[in-house]
Amino acid sequence: MAKLIQLDGGSGGGQMLRTALSLSMLTGQPFRMTGIRGKRRKPGLMRQHLTCVRAACEISGGTADGAEIGSTELVFRAGEVKPGSYQFAVGTAGSTSLLLQTLLPALWSCGGESSLRLEGGTLNPMAPPFEYLDAVFLPAMARMGAVAEVRLVETGFAPAGGGMIECNVKPCSGFTEIDWSDRGELVSKSIRVPVRELPLSIAGRILDSALAAYPCEDAVVESREPGPGRGVACLVSAEFEKACEMGVSFGQHGISAERVGKQAAKLMNNFIGSGVAVGLHLADQLLLPMALAGSGRFTTIRPDSHVPTNISVIEKFLPVKFGLSEEDKRWEIAVTSG
Repeated sequence: MAKLIQLDGGSGGGQMLRTALSLSMLTGQPFRMTGIRGKRRKPGLMRQHLTCVRAACEISGGTADGAEIGSTELVFRAGEVKPGSYQFAVGTAGSTSLLLQTLLPALWSCGGESSLRLEGGTLNPMAPPFEYLDAVFLPAMARMGAVAEVRLVETGFAPAGGGMIECNVKPCSGFTEIDWSDRGELVSKSIRVPVRELPLSIAGRILDSALAAYPCEDAVVESREPGPGRGVACLVSAEFEKACEMGVSFGQHGISAERVGKQAAKLMNNFIGSGVAVGLHLADQLLLPMALAGSGRFTTIRPDSHVPTNISVIEKFLPVKFGLSEEDKRWEIAVTSG
């Protein structure tokens, strides 16, 4: 029987748990995580984390002790991951994107094609939106040999949720190494302002503000069909020869429309000015597939706290070693076997 890996979840958030679930399904190694989200205002498992645990149990035939709301300790044992058709509902505006990212590595590696239908939030301030998955994350995974196609069925704004995405997952024989130090020349820029059940004048002000700071010809307000909840967001994108990045901001009570537009534009302008190949959020998301490839490197901006906590989990499961270095405000993250 495989040794139970011990993890302290107190130093991080839900990402530590999601990474551990992915790796346990991939390697067959069980784990115990204590102090789950211990430093958060509401420690323990929330509904979106519990959905990830239950989904991991279903696709792998696994078991989980402590899988309940508020639990700060979990023991997870994966079985054999099987391809198939699966449907999971978060039940809140919890992120469908984060749930998908938890399941994809195992489904890519199980030898057959799978389909997923996930219900919950698709535009959530605490997670990558569906549009980011489609334009940034999945193209990066395809570059490493792992292919999945996603479709937005229904937009789910926070806090109502009610969104739905579908995903078709192609089998992958293994991740390929990346050397992503150069993003190439800028090819195109765009701005999207999805809005539902709010005055279009608010979305227009957001768009105008973003355009003032981030001029581009491809800029539109997208009025979403009537559905659950209401909200507005600003999605500012840049496509390069070898990369794509997206800056996102969300409308909130007490925050002016002009500030929402400026914030998203500032995120993209900062990325463009940095000269690096990989944005802050993608940097964190590349760690696991890069470790599965056994080696690789990329350049990014200054990593946040998610990177070291994620690395600490990965190095418990896989025989790899990460290294971080900085030169002229450009950071390089590399991984090697052994």
